[in-house]
Amino acid sequence: MVDLVLKRASDRWLAPLAIALGILFALLIVTQDLLLVTLIVGIVVIGILLTLYPLTILPLLIILSPLRTLVATEATIRLPLDIGQILLVAYGGLWVVYRILRRESFILYRWSSLYIPLVAFLVATAVSFANVISVSLWLTEWLKWVIVLLLIPLVMRLLEHLRWQWLLFALLMAVVANAVIGLYIFFGGSGADHLLINGRFFRAFGTFGQPNPFGGFMGLFIPIAATMSLAYLWRVAMSVYRSRTVNWKDMIQLAFYGSVSVVLLAGLVASWSRGAWLSFIASMAFVAFALPRKLWQSVALSAGVGVLVLGLWFGGLLPQSIVARIASSTEQLFSFSDVRGVDITSANYAIVERLAHWQAALNMVTDKPWLGIGFGNYEVAYEQYRLMNWDEPLGHAHNYYLNILAEAGLLGLITYLAFWGYVLWLTWRLRQHPDLDVRLFAVGLCGTWIYLAFHSLLDNLYVNNLFLHLGMLLGMLSHLSKQITQSLQWD
Repeated sequence: MVDLVLKRASDRWLAPLAIALGILFALLIVTQDLLLVTLIVGIVVIGILLTLYPLTILPLLIILSPLRTLVATEATIRLPLDIGQILLVAYGGLWVVYRILRRESFILYRWSSLYIPLVAFLVATAVSFANVISVSLWLTEWLKWVIVLLLIPLVMRLLEHLRWQWLLFALLMAVVANAVIGLYIFFGGSGADHLLINGRFFRAFGTFGQPNPFGGFMGLFIPIAATMSLAYLWRVAMSVYRSRTVNWKDMIQLAFYGSVSVVLLAGLVASWSRGAWLSFIASMAFVAFALPRKLWQSVALSAGVGVLVLGLWFGGLLPQSIVARIASSTEQLFSFSDVRGVDITSANYAIVERLAHWQAALNMVTDKPWLGIGFGNYEVAYEQYRLMNWDEPLGHAHNYYLNILAEAGLLGLITYLAFWGYVLWLTWRLRQHPDLDVRLFAVGLCGTWIYLAFHSLLDNLYVNNLFLHLGMLLGMLSHLSKQITQSLQWD
């Protein structure tokens, strides 16, 4: 009945509304700047879409949420919330209105086994409140993980009515958009002198403001794009082999995922982030191991890739600037045991600064080993635990494991590792899925989790709303894993 009333009302007012909007649009074109008119029309169109189809906001959320740092630094007015939070609130409000109009239930519950380790981590970080210095910083960091928890059933509910490939498409387009901005910066579009490379290029940072998390954003999604390229390459090859014809839909998909892989790899290189490069190597090595379905094949493929990489490295076939940068990072990281006695030079400054923050984190752990100094409170507690000559906090310890250990203690670190260990096991099991696309998506997702694990040794990737993208990937994992569980029950 409600749907019928809404339809009749929309039919009745559609023509007058269209005429009014047309007149308004014409007046704006005559009297206002074209850029302003474009912005207004864009807002109106988005508003109409969101009103009719609230789920439209999810692709917007995915694509626009990484603009958090850019908006915060460039906006002329100070917003009460960042762009990702604004879109989340907008989605929540529109979802409530949509449910009321359609008289549908507000219950969003969808069971996922991921809830158990994730709730355990939330409890562990919640009890760190006992030692907190800044309540607002604790709440901000803790709510990130609450949102991740809420995104899982939201995505699961969405994928009951939408193919998971469409959500993956939106995620990849968000990363590609940032990669294009990063490459524009790399070729001199908007660089800074301290980010100059070899006197010609600038380290890419996209909308992140810093190259390292930007490189992390690229590296998280390259394994997925690469394995999906393999999926459609296999489909195209089988089509040609069996019927001597090309399936053009598969060919378009192959072109899309292949192009995305190339653009993201270019963005990763342009970040000039040693941590991103090393993590990428580790993730792709794991992808090579996970790709075959038999153990001996995994070992053989991994060994072959290893021999190829070593041959290129020692044969001098890789760009020497990249080889030197990777080699310098490993040499400096493992040459210091205590940075208090190290002579600081322009060459080792960045490495020593990171190690000094690691030692500050260990000082926090020594003081409060079980519950930590409060989730999200590393920066405000830094002054009490810092080393001499390093009075400027970097915001976090530049090692997420040490960061969790310092802020949430042993309890927080153990539950964090347990959560991601379970996620990796669940993703590994997803390789049993009967659908080729899902199997290779699972292999790429394994690479994503390995990338996150390695890059977390050198940085914090839960910045600039990246936790939203990770939450959506976890929701996709939960949805596809239910299909595995159901098929095993039928067997």
